[in-house]
Amino acid sequence: MRKLLIAVVAAGCLVLLGFTLSSLIRLFRDDLMVPAEIDDRRSGYRLVLITQETDTPFWDEVEKGAAEAAERYGAELAVWGSYGTNEEDFLKNMEIAIASKVDGIIVQGLDTDEFNKLATVKAAGNGIPVFTVANDVPIQKSLRRTYIGSDHRKAGEMIGKQLALDIGGSGNVVLMVSDRREDFQSKRLDGILSVLGSYPGIRPIIAAAGNTREKVVAKINDVMNQQPNVSAFVAVTANNAGAMVQEISKRATLSKFRLYSFDDSSEIKTLLREKKMNAIIEQSPGKMGELSVELMIKWLKREAFPLNYEGYYTDIRLLKADGTS
Repeated sequence: MRKLLIAVVAAGCLVLLGFTLSSLIRLFRDDLMVPAEIDDRRSGYRLVLITQETDTPFWDEVEKGAAEAAERYGAELAVWGSYGTNEEDFLKNMEIAIASKVDGIIVQGLDTDEFNKLATVKAAGNGIPVFTVANDVPIQKSLRRTYIGSDHRKAGEMIGKQLALDIGGSGNVVLMVSDRREDFQSKRLDGILSVLGSYPGIRPIIAAAGNTREKVVAKINDVMNQQPNVSAFVAVTANNAGAMVQEISKRATLSKFRLYSFDDSSEIKTLLREKKMNAIIEQSPGKMGELSVELMIKWLKREAFPLNYEGYYTDIRLLKADGTS
């Protein structure tokens, strides 16, 4: 019985390995070969932009840039989003796009097993190129063809340098992160820590705050109770920034702290204008959408291959509450 069980498990592993190797071979073979010819009678390429979020200033700009590029190139672009970062709806949209056999998928990366399985086994297996936009995923897991968006590590470094300057090179710094696995968050955090590591007087405190306002509020209270001498807070995941600022302001005067984040939250620029944040990283969401569609169509038309697997970075800059950058 034991030998039979071992044989069954071994056979299962071999089948799984075969699927993975097949997807990898197909991915790299496709990039070495030109894309298949498209029927000239078709009015244009069918592309879909899929995001976890919708009706936010950041993703509205991504959509606008993508739509303008699609119109310029004569492509059909569908935009599908979900409200409140609904992961189930997001993954369902991925499945529908693959089943519809669109020519290309541009998608907000999500570093989960379910997403990576869709991008590898289903999309790559059906010859549908997947580009990640704004949020990346590790290529080894997803087999995505390329990434278009900010250099998140560099963005973290920019925040780290400004923070270190503002607090005079010493003090306790709380780095608020989500407890979700996100590639952009890891890179931002790496960038911040790489800079702060050069300042012996700065002590970074990483606080995992969850994904709801209630959890962020609870974590802020916990941190402020245990760490009374905090000089600065960074909302590494921008969606935590609003709750972070609100709770800090209930307990102390905001001017006692230096507060930083990134602009992919609908609240961030308002908080900066109200001088409730000291500095943020401004990204280029419109350019992300435009470049994603442009590169996708150029790849499909055999004008841009092989693609740069590392990705194509769009502009970022640091904005301060005093209006300088």
